[in-house]
Amino acid sequence: MAKGLEQHQAHQAKLMALGKDLTRRAGSKCELCESAGVSLRPYEVPPEEEEPRVESCVFICDTCREQLDKPKRMNVDHWRCACQSVWSEVPVVQVLAARVLDHLGKKEIWAREALADVYFDEEVESWISLKAL
Repeated sequence: MAKGLEQHQAHQAKLMALGKDLTRRAGSKCELCESAGVSLRPYEVPPEEEEPRVESCVFICDTCREQLDKPKRMNVDHWRCACQSVWSEVPVVQVLAARVLDHLGKKEIWAREALADVYFDEEVESWISLKAL
């Protein structure tokens, strides 16, 4: 069990080391809801890789992180921001926003409509389908 904990801690340290690059890319704002002046942390978009990379992480606020970790408790109004973030030029942000819209689209018409209006390239499309919320 200690070995698993050590591996997890080492992975988390590598993830946090991406902070500077993610800060630059995100402009010090949450890449999903665009909140500024709040604590931001890297969030690895599943499926997770052995070595975390900037291209597979988003920089998000605690509000977004908490709701992503517990999708059954999502505040629907907060996630209207996904309608904008799904249009991001950053593929990993598109993937996560699309997964959120897909999840909410099971009950929310606006989320289905927002997702229907977006075109993804093949790589992003296949990444979106790898795992749902």
